[in-house]
Amino acid sequence: MDKLIITIAPTGNVPTKALNPNAVITNDEIVNDLIACQEEGASIAHLHVRDDNGLPTSDRNRFKDLLDKIQENKLNLITQLSTGARGGQNTLDYRRQMLDLNCEMASLSTGSSNFPTSINGNSPELIEALANDMAKNNIKPEIEVFDTAMIKNAVYLKKKGILKPDLHFNLVMNVPGSMAGTPRNLMFLIESLPQDATFTVSGIGKSQIDMLTLSILMGGHVRTGLEDVLSIDGRHASNVDLIRQVKTIAHALKREIASPEEARKILNL
Repeated sequence: MDKLIITIAPTGNVPTKALNPNAVITNDEIVNDLIACQEEGASIAHLHVRDDNGLPTSDRNRFKDLLDKIQENKLNLITQLSTGARGGQNTLDYRRQMLDLNCEMASLSTGSSNFPTSINGNSPELIEALANDMAKNNIKPEIEVFDTAMIKNAVYLKKKGILKPDLHFNLVMNVPGSMAGTPRNLMFLIESLPQDATFTVSGIGKSQIDMLTLSILMGGHVRTGLEDVLSIDGRHASNVDLIRQVKTIAHALKREIASPEEARKILNL
C-alpha cells in the first residue's frame, strides 16, 4: 500500500472569519498556514483565492501572487489550483484563466451537480476545454467526483484521448445536493474507479472522520482543511488541527505519511 498523501484545502469558497476566526482569506494568511501544514505532513495544497472583499475569485493575478509567495517561501508542496464553478463567474474563459501559471495540478469536475444555493455547472464543452488547457500546460487534473456519473465520464474522456492515463480522482462526499457521505456510497465509488487510478477522499462536515478513515483503510488518500470542515471536537478548527487529526487516524491504522516528493512519484507527476 502506498504511503498516505495528505491534501490540505485551506480556504475554499465558503469559510469566513465570522464562521471561524481561523479562516485564512488573504494570500499571506494562506501561505503562513501552508508553511505550518507542510511541516505537519501535507503534500498537496488545493488552492482557492479571494478578492479584496474576501469573496471567491478565479483572478489570474491573485493566483499568480499566491504561487509566487509559495515559491518565495521555498515550500515544496504540490500546488493544485481550483477551476471550480463557485470561484466567481461560471464561464470557460474566467475559470481557465490561471492554467498557464506554474502549477502541477488543477481540479476538473467531469459533470454537473448541485451546491446548496447554486448549480455546479460543467458542460461537456467546458470540461474538454479545461482538460485540453491542462494537458497543454503539463498540469495533472484531479477529477472531482460529486456523483457516480462523473467517474464514467472521466473514463469516456480517457478513451477519447482527452484525459491521459493514470487518472487521479477526488471523491467528494456529503456536499448538500450531492452524494451523502456514507460508507456504502463511498465503497460504491471506490469500486467504480478504473483499476489503474489513484484516489483521494474529501468528507464534508460531520462525515469527514468516517470518510477519511475508510479511504486510509482502502489504500486511498485524503483531503482535509477548512474548505471541508470548520469545527473539531466542538470548537473552531484550524488547518493544522485537521492535519493532526488525520495523522492520528493514519498512525492508528499503521499508514505512513508521504512526503511531497513521494507524493509526486505516487501520482506520476
